Amino acid sequence: MEVRSYLRLIRRHWWIVLITLMVALGTAALVTVRTPPRYMASVTFFVTTPSQGVTDAYQGGLFLQQRVKSYADLLTSDRLAQSVVAENQVGLTADQVQRRVRTSTEAGTVLLKATITDTDQTRALKIIETLSAKFVELVQKVETPPGGSSAPMKLEVVNGPRVSSNPVSPQPVRNLVIGGVLGLLLGMALALLRGLADVRMRDAAALQRVTGSPLLGVVPFESGARSAPLIVGEAANSARAEAVRKLRTNLRFVDVHEPARVIAVTSALQGEGKTTMACNTAIALAEAGWRVLLVDADLRRSKVADFLGLDGGVGLTDVLVGDVQVGDVVQRWGDKSLLVLPSGSAPPNPSELLGSKAMADLLLALRESADIVIIDTAPLLAVTDGVVVAVQADGALLITQQGRTSRSQVAAAAASLHSVSVRLLGCVLNMAKLPKADAYQYEAYRVAVPPAPSVPADRASAGERAETDRVSDPTQELTRLSR
Repeated sequence: MEVRSYLRLIRRHWWIVLITLMVALGTAALVTVRTPPRYMASVTFFVTTPSQGVTDAYQGGLFLQQRVKSYADLLTSDRLAQSVVAENQVGLTADQVQRRVRTSTEAGTVLLKATITDTDQTRALKIIETLSAKFVELVQKVETPPGGSSAPMKLEVVNGPRVSSNPVSPQPVRNLVIGGVLGLLLGMALALLRGLADVRMRDAAALQRVTGSPLLGVVPFESGARSAPLIVGEAANSARAEAVRKLRTNLRFVDVHEPARVIAVTSALQGEGKTTMACNTAIALAEAGWRVLLVDADLRRSKVADFLGLDGGVGLTDVLVGDVQVGDVVQRWGDKSLLVLPSGSAPPNPSELLGSKAMADLLLALRESADIVIIDTAPLLAVTDGVVVAVQADGALLITQQGRTSRSQVAAAAASLHSVSVRLLGCVLNMAKLPKADAYQYEAYRVAVPPAPSVPADRASAGERAETDRVSDPTQELTRLSR
């Protein structure tokens, strides 16, 4: 993946970064508040020895530098800690005093620094004062040779003892900065892991890559589409309607040498918007002047009649079993050149019925009666009905909802079509969340056009039945449209 892809994943899961950052800052603030203030007392010793001449001074300097390292260990010894506790009752044991002592030396020098860190400022000063006095005495005692009167080493206090006026810890600014940086890095890592682990179809490029077919449209998500799924009335001027019109254009020119006249609209799973897309595509084609026939071949869960406000009690099933003629059940929708063949009654054997010779003969007859036949089929991964219908069509249009279907499911749906040599015309990413810049561009060019007076207002809602006219003589109407 490119760096841009990683940044896109982080931006998509920005809420993970934000939550992690806030948790890290909150934790840092809590630790800072709950940590008692600590003060530091320090003292610096200068180690020296009597010397004569330059040579003696040089050799004595090397000797002292080695000696200073031993004195640093002596500062943290049990003997010195016990001497401090015995000299000054500070409310601590020798072990506690020993744990509070820290030493440091500077390379190439004979300076030795001791620090005491304690939550009590006064106690820290008392400890460091007693420590400095007892340490000098201890060095003199251990360095004095047996029978000698003085030690060859000399320690002088050159800095301190003193205690800091302000606490050295906690440091709120430092803690918050460290917490913020760690939270930001952890949030970005979690966002990347979340994005890499997310196998759902998220963008159009991935859909095109997985299906191996051209991308014919990206239909944006609109909250009002649930109550008004059709692109009629006020919805005809929405960004969703414009995306369907782009799909109409791409669909007509996807292959100019072999145009598809019978198109099966399907999806991998149920609920991805294939029926809505089939209805809206048929409406868009009819608005452009094409003679369109919309067939509801989803015999298990038919929705076309409900969306268009038609009577779906008798339809495709009844035609295939020979109970009625197709001209008796085809219905005109509105004032457009759009005819609809509902699914009819639910059969016990949908797959066998859709794969029968009667279905093949019916599609052959319908092909001659309209410029384009749009067939709404069942989901590919649920049942085999969709594949059975797609085989008999000129091509299939695969609808995928963004963020719902996984890449493996889309790949399996495309493979089921390719396995039976179905021509996959293209794919459509439905309910997509488009960038605000794209939505702004459409709004800037949008022209508010009042709905045509011939379209009843109640037809704009899927929940209400549209006023439609059943063709007086459907057989003659189909014949007339084919001329």
